[in-house]
Amino acid sequence: MSHPNDDQLLLLAYGELDSAATSPVEAHLAACPACRARLERLERARTMVEWTGPRVRRLSRRWVVGLGLAAAAVLAAVLLVRVGSPANEVDGGWSPPTVWSTTAGYIAGGATVVQIDAQLTRLEQERYYGLPD
Repeated sequence: MSHPNDDQLLLLAYGELDSAATSPVEAHLAACPACRARLERLERARTMVEWTGPRVRRLSRRWVVGLGLAAAAVLAAVLLVRVGSPANEVDGGWSPPTVWSTTAGYIAGGATVVQIDAQLTRLEQERYYGLPD
């Protein structure tokens, strides 16, 4: 076997090298003092980084499951509130709007509404419009 690279040695130091590659690397390390020295240097560096570096807390499995259940409960509550709201209920018919625009009045009333509006406009423009008697 050729000399293992630093990645393989580091994976071996962390115990993450796959089992098929572990035995040839360990056999090579038993016979090669230069590779053993490289592994020792990597082990020392890894130990120092772990010892002096910041502690990273990993969430336990219990916390991850709890957070997942809480998120699912919130999502279910939102869906239940949305489905049960009266805005989603179908009443089956059309309800007329309560506010009518002038344009809608002209369209619905036709020429009669236009004539009434013109007469009101003339009355509003007279001199005595809005003055007390």
